[in-house]
Amino acid sequence: MKYQVGDEFLQELPLILAGPILKHTEPDSVTVWVALKQFCQVELKVYGTTNDGEVLGNCLLEGQRSTVALGKYLHIAAITARSMEEHRLTSNRIYAYDLQFTLADQTQQRLQQALCSHPFPTVSISYFEHQKPTFVLPPNRLQDLQIIHASCRKPHGHGFDALPILDGLIEAKANQPQHRPHQLFLTGDQIYGDDVAEPSLWVASTLGDALLGWEEQLPVNGIYYTPQQLPPGERADVATNQAGLTAGLHNKAEKVNSHLFSLGEYYATYLLAWSPVCWPAAFPKGHQVTRKRKAIKNWNRQVQHLRQFIYTLGKVRRALANIPMYTIFDDHDVTDDWNLNQAWCLRVLGHPLGRRIVQNALLAYTVFQGWGNTPEQFAEGKSGEKLLKAAQAWSAFKGRDAKADEAIAHYIGMPANDPHTDLPILVRDGAVFILDRHPEAITWHYIVRSDCHQVIVLDTRTWRGYPADQKPIAPPMLLCPKAFEQQLVLPLQEIAEQTQIQTTFVIAPTNVFGLQVIDWIHDWHLQREKVFSTDVGDAWNINVEALAKFLTTLFEERQQVVILSGDIHYSSVAHLSYARTHSKLQSVLVQLTASALKNEEILTRLIHTRLKHWLLPEKVRHWIGWIDPPNMVEVSEKQLQHNRQLLTNSEWHCVLEWIPRNSVQTCRFGADISSLIAPWKQAENAKWKWLQPLMFWKFRWVQEGREVVGFNNLGLVYFEVADGSSYCKVIQDLYWFSSWYPTQVVYSRFESQLTPNQSLLR
Repeated sequence: MKYQVGDEFLQELPLILAGPILKHTEPDSVTVWVALKQFCQVELKVYGTTNDGEVLGNCLLEGQRSTVALGKYLHIAAITARSMEEHRLTSNRIYAYDLQFTLADQTQQRLQQALCSHPFPTVSISYFEHQKPTFVLPPNRLQDLQIIHASCRKPHGHGFDALPILDGLIEAKANQPQHRPHQLFLTGDQIYGDDVAEPSLWVASTLGDALLGWEEQLPVNGIYYTPQQLPPGERADVATNQAGLTAGLHNKAEKVNSHLFSLGEYYATYLLAWSPVCWPAAFPKGHQVTRKRKAIKNWNRQVQHLRQFIYTLGKVRRALANIPMYTIFDDHDVTDDWNLNQAWCLRVLGHPLGRRIVQNALLAYTVFQGWGNTPEQFAEGKSGEKLLKAAQAWSAFKGRDAKADEAIAHYIGMPANDPHTDLPILVRDGAVFILDRHPEAITWHYIVRSDCHQVIVLDTRTWRGYPADQKPIAPPMLLCPKAFEQQLVLPLQEIAEQTQIQTTFVIAPTNVFGLQVIDWIHDWHLQREKVFSTDVGDAWNINVEALAKFLTTLFEERQQVVILSGDIHYSSVAHLSYARTHSKLQSVLVQLTASALKNEEILTRLIHTRLKHWLLPEKVRHWIGWIDPPNMVEVSEKQLQHNRQLLTNSEWHCVLEWIPRNSVQTCRFGADISSLIAPWKQAENAKWKWLQPLMFWKFRWVQEGREVVGFNNLGLVYFEVADGSSYCKVIQDLYWFSSWYPTQVVYSRFESQLTPNQSLLR
């Protein structure tokens, strides 16, 4: 049964298919991203407000640009507004913005008109009566700063989507500039290219072709297939053997049965993740698409998860219009294990289909995420603008323009293939190999600055260093030496000159430190060379030389660092105290992890409980290390007590401790929790209400684990600063849906000092 997406369906949709999404926002520029169904000239205006955001004031910034035609019915623009009279936005004020669209026939639509159509008669993306989206800049005092972060959002993943909680957090404080969230950082896996639900691919495949207006020819074993010829649930063999993808290895074919392949599918998946507009009103029943009993059951179960996901997309859309959103990819934005190690690069990028999938995913990331993160790279004459022209040409010639294909590969940083071996070209960077890239390739790392903080966003996927003297499956440096210099050393030194900066955030999509049991699992799989089954190589501490260089690089420039991280489907806070052996230098690193938005699993639910704390409590861990060459060795507390020479012979040492969470508190932001749960889901909960007294594992006293939150969650980060002292505390509140009945949003609070733990360093 085919999803019917034709001209008639698309013409009934509103002009705006997804967005507006507020992106990179600074005192002198504001960028807003939109996806439209037809070509437009888009004008953006930013206004001051009075009466706590209720009344619109003068226009302060403005800008316009034409959309980029990525397909017949897909036109994208990231519009940046700037001041023509040297106006600068300031903190502690609420600003509003508006969009106007001039179509090809010169007719115009205002924002509210462009959001609505017959299937969507009323759409609200504002918290005020004037119906304009609003935002605030970060404050000039650290104690007023509020940052949201999260990762890993799989539409059919288990549990409720936590991202709609953000809408409630903004709504509760929308008229309070010092107290509403100031920035949102999504630290990876905004979409899943692998592990796609069959109903999702059923929509994305047909929708993608309709948006493009043509069918991509995918190279499969010397011949070409269209996306429709590779149906949902039947792609495992092609994905694993023809594309070389690794997510389906080790008897995990279900992870790639419905893998995204085509450019249209990746484009469509972004629209479906951020907006309800392109989803069908209803899905077919499982027996209408397959006759296999297991497949029917699986289809129907996935549809139920997707229906709940779609139900709250309006809240997600409103939230993303009202807070600056910054993102960085992790592996699933492309495919599981993307660039994990040298073996993966040779295996996947050496297959024509594998290379095509990676290129499609990166191009989609660029126009849907990267453009808004770093709009300056897409200015006239820059690499981004050249890429957009190439993407437009690629679509205009229906995927048959070889020059456009080559240009896309260059500007998104795809390595060239050796003509003799058809394998990707790797070049040396010190003791490691790195993927070769065109000198004009876009860079994905970037910096976000404010008066009181800066955020350094790392690209730990495309700048990995693969050990030249080890096996191709060896864990990589997540940043090669060149990347360390570009992404950490130079930004830290440059920002150090700005003395008003009070704290430094570093976004590391994969964890710097993980639970010890996870380290044991990684080491066990590495010894057995089964590195793809558990992402061995994605954690920083699996390559100790890289971790040592990371820590010493940070602490040469900063005494306090806050890491924002995700990836691992549980959330926690870890505190690292660091000291130089022969000097008085002491530093602290606090790692705040928020994951997943929607992808909780049986294992994460288990470690969420007291059972994990009872059986495998996280103990204090110690390392000693050296600077040149960088290295570190873990030692036990007992070894340190009996042999103080260990410290004397090392150049630095550090101590890691896990911060316990406080007792769970009920969310106080005042939103109607029932609005986050679909009526049919509420009815299902009510049906099993009589079983609640028997489900002891869902009782609060079981769920009050000490170390992690293992349910879908959203992180809110803020600071407490004592007046007249350097005392500072960073707090992470993790919002999640409680497992005890009735379902409600609660939060777990983690509090960590931003000072070294002197008692552990002695």
